[in-house]
Amino acid sequence: MVMKSTGFLYDERFFNHVTGPYHPEVPERLTAIYQGIEQKGLLEHLTIIPAQPADRMWIELVHDKTYVDRFEAACRNGQTTFDSPDNQMGPETFPTALLAVGGVLDTIDRIIAGEIDNAFCAVRPPGHHAERSKAMGFCYFNNAAIAAAYLQTKWFLQRVAIIDIDVHHGNGTQHIFEEDDTVYYYSIHQHPSFAYPGTGRAFESGEKRGLGYTCNSTVLPGQGDTFYQEAIARDLVSAMQRFRPEFIIVSLGFDAHVDDDMSDVALSTEGYSWVMEQIVDLSMRYADGKLISILEGGYDLPRLPELAGNHVQILLND
Repeated sequence: MVMKSTGFLYDERFFNHVTGPYHPEVPERLTAIYQGIEQKGLLEHLTIIPAQPADRMWIELVHDKTYVDRFEAACRNGQTTFDSPDNQMGPETFPTALLAVGGVLDTIDRIIAGEIDNAFCAVRPPGHHAERSKAMGFCYFNNAAIAAAYLQTKWFLQRVAIIDIDVHHGNGTQHIFEEDDTVYYYSIHQHPSFAYPGTGRAFESGEKRGLGYTCNSTVLPGQGDTFYQEAIARDLVSAMQRFRPEFIIVSLGFDAHVDDDMSDVALSTEGYSWVMEQIVDLSMRYADGKLISILEGGYDLPRLPELAGNHVQILLND
């Protein structure tokens, strides 16, 4: 195997986003991820990237200015929730969200400049449920969507793919790009069976100019590895052959795993590795290996170290 140059966006300031008691999206998630990568002896092979706050101009490519203002004011005024009871927060949530976005954008710059080949961004808070003017599902700024818009605006890329393997549909990402034919959004997620947020039906394929540039592979409870393999081969691989992305963004959720209480689709550890191997292969075929994965869900703390370690190992090895 050939060792790639892989970046790892990690910053202890992401711990400053504090959620309430019994909330599943906790700082310990990042501790578990870091430990898993360290235990596999991979840290020495990674380029560690600290976060820096994003300029609001990049966030406002995706989110309404009034929404950003409202989010900032809510933190400043000591609110403990924002837009939804699920979105619990503390006084440092807004600056932490700025760091998450800024770290992702800096990581993209490093990939475009050739300093690294790909990267894993272990950020908090997550992003794929955040819509243009609404926070949802633990998410405030849509990190993946902002990354795609940034690639188009700063780096003039024509075709960006967002591949969402979180077990919950990225309603925010689809909402933002559903009329756009320059961003292909693919999501594989549990639906229906009361899975949050209840969006992402198989027949949704985009609107107007973006018709045909959204694809949802819906997974029923218990279908697991075999279904994922069939869906990825049928839906994602063929889509990427047609679209030929110049850059791939992965909304990386570890919550489809059989041990994660957030879902019932029962994807195995080996199944997760298989899915990521296919995505890396697609990036090599069409995007010269340019790939960034951005943490979304994944809440089983005992299992996260293994899944994160495997994920980084796949990024490092071609």
